[in-house]
Amino acid sequence: MKNPKAPPPEGELWEKFGAQIVSILARVSEPTVQRRYVHWDKLRHLTPPEGLTREVWWFGLKLRRGAMNRRLPLSDRLGRLFGYNLTDELLAYLHHVDSLAHGVIQQPGPMTGLTNPDARDRYIMQSLIEESITSSQLEGASTTRAVAKEMIRTGRAPQDRDERMIFNNYQTIRHIIESKDRRLDRDFLFEIHAMMTEGTLDDPTGAGRFRRPDEAIVVGDHLGEVFHVPPPADDLERRIALMCDFANGDSPAGFVPPTVRAIILHFWLAYEHPFIDGNGRTARALFYWSMLKQGYWLFEYVTISRVILRGPAQYGRAFLCSETDGNDLTYFLLYHADVVCKAIDELHEYLSRRTDELSSLQLRLRGLAYLNPRQRELIDHALRHPGRHYTIGSHLSRHGVVYETARTDLMDLVTRGLLRKHKVGKEWVFIPVEDLELRLGE
Repeated sequence: MKNPKAPPPEGELWEKFGAQIVSILARVSEPTVQRRYVHWDKLRHLTPPEGLTREVWWFGLKLRRGAMNRRLPLSDRLGRLFGYNLTDELLAYLHHVDSLAHGVIQQPGPMTGLTNPDARDRYIMQSLIEESITSSQLEGASTTRAVAKEMIRTGRAPQDRDERMIFNNYQTIRHIIESKDRRLDRDFLFEIHAMMTEGTLDDPTGAGRFRRPDEAIVVGDHLGEVFHVPPPADDLERRIALMCDFANGDSPAGFVPPTVRAIILHFWLAYEHPFIDGNGRTARALFYWSMLKQGYWLFEYVTISRVILRGPAQYGRAFLCSETDGNDLTYFLLYHADVVCKAIDELHEYLSRRTDELSSLQLRLRGLAYLNPRQRELIDHALRHPGRHYTIGSHLSRHGVVYETARTDLMDLVTRGLLRKHKVGKEWVFIPVEDLELRLGE
């Protein structure tokens, strides 16, 4: 990844073209180029409108953007404030998120599967595992998905640093879901960071505290190119207090769309880089906390890190475009909002596919002549309610049969490899096998 080319200084543009503002604004009527929010690094390669140079064109765009800019309490190292613009493209993304991730499920469809408590728990676990793996992979973890899933599902202890990163991420996001109604303050932030980095830092004392002035932190690549120098450590207490006020909705005075607030919180933590390590994972965790706190319940299931992982350079470039163009956060907002929309769409596609697969299995189940109607109903119930268990007593009570008939039904399903049994006290408990759907398909 390369640093984007910084735009011409605005002071120079005003000196050169300030007297032509009226004519420039007559030629540049929008803050975008063909509805896209273009950075100077790209604009300098485009053909300007007839009669304009690239510098004049850029100056016109900056004038339009400046007129609609919304200032934030976040400032850079020199005290210059960040801001953003609500472009048509960004508003479309926000509408998409509001339509699909907020409110309640009112109509039948794939999302209604999330109202089933058993299915809901399963989907939450799947999403938590996926987010934990991909978020950790963004920070360098190399454990395979299969190994990571086995570790979390079986509850075994992590074997190395990479597994510990994934395990920590899983535990932290679970904690955030349970703590979504809390206000963000320094102690809660330290709590999140300590959980996220336990056992993974070269200096274990760095967990749950700010970096010190003697701990120089820069963001760069392996070739030595520096992309970002965070604000000084001795100002972190004040700056993070401002961030917490923003996260809790106490600032600024004007309305900030909820998704915009969550994305800015993600950027803000990453910009401050307040910890010696684990800043990226903590920033993404804060994004989830903010969305859940603001009522976007679907984010218990949405996985953004999987989308980011497909093009991590785009994430870094969006960050740098905002930093190099006069602290204009619109670039990062557009990138991140697009990621969120893709993640939501992928969840809907997955749920739709799962609904179709279950419907197909249920149809196939009805045609299995070797199962009697009672057995088919039990397996159908198991497909729709993952994690449920059954007993001889519950089976005979539901179907009004004698003990021996109920026992025969369940033992036959064990023999056919569709249930497994174990004793709890003196009673046999029957549980669907983990690959029930695969076995039915076969």
